[in-house]
Amino acid sequence: MHAITIPEPGGPESLVWAEVPDPQPGEGEVLVEVAASAVNRADIMQRQGFYDPPPGASPYPGLECSGRVAALGPGVSGWAVGEEVCALLSGGGYAEKVVVPAGQLLPVPQGVDLKGAAALPEVVCTVWSNVFMVAHLRPGETLLVHGGSSGIGTMAIQLAKAVGAKVAVTAGTKEKLERCAELGADVLINYRDQDFVAEVKDATGGAGADVILDNMGAKYLDRNVQALAVNGRLAIIGMQGGRKGELNIGTLLAKRAAVSATSLRARPLEEKTAIVAAVREHVWPLFAGGHVRPVVDREMPMSEAAEGHRVVEESGHIGKVLLVAP
Repeated sequence: MHAITIPEPGGPESLVWAEVPDPQPGEGEVLVEVAASAVNRADIMQRQGFYDPPPGASPYPGLECSGRVAALGPGVSGWAVGEEVCALLSGGGYAEKVVVPAGQLLPVPQGVDLKGAAALPEVVCTVWSNVFMVAHLRPGETLLVHGGSSGIGTMAIQLAKAVGAKVAVTAGTKEKLERCAELGADVLINYRDQDFVAEVKDATGGAGADVILDNMGAKYLDRNVQALAVNGRLAIIGMQGGRKGELNIGTLLAKRAAVSATSLRARPLEEKTAIVAAVREHVWPLFAGGHVRPVVDREMPMSEAAEGHRVVEESGHIGKVLLVAP
């Protein structure tokens, strides 16, 4: 088969479409013939040499894919060869075939085409696990999403609205904010010329956000805590704004607030399996009802993954960039 390899860390040109050995499914695993994968910022970090795959994972980038079941490993039940699926991966999505633990496999949801399903596993599992399983967003509460037009952001907006929450978003252009509004965002904040703390407080009568989903890390840490409501929950999922920040414990105590930080890729199999099961139970029916949909900015051949990385690094997209296998 062919896969995107990284002979040496570096820029997008480091991604090389090359012939590699076919993977073989082991105990409890499924071999998937890949239809499409999607570009995530974790893939970019891996390409740059900053985010190695977990031990035992595929060395190729790609944290999600869609495709068809090609073979079942020993001990696998509940899936059939030829079935259309999508999968949460620890790596290997940028390839013609990938091996997946059966517990990280999902059927393509009703109302979504096979390629479009590649835009779902990583973002849905990230949003559901952080916003709902950890931060426990409830109907009537306010969620602030940084990077509202990203793949994570566009999914967070839709899921929060589906459960009856109010959604505030930050983004850097009028076009991106308009797309967020189309998806249901109630409060639109241009981070280039507006103070998100003031805007969120104004939109909530001074209360603040009950939950904040943050991809920036250090740069926004202090202001995120300021923007939290009493009993608020800050969920950090990225470090685009740096790794080390100063946390005002006094403010946190006064608000009886909580800060959590999680990653998905390196979680143990049993945790990923539990998240995927929860997503299948709670989120997949929303696709059938038309309440949630994948947001895809563009598709390109998987062999041109370098261009996909350039688009995402420049933040020139809304939603997900898909890489389509031959």
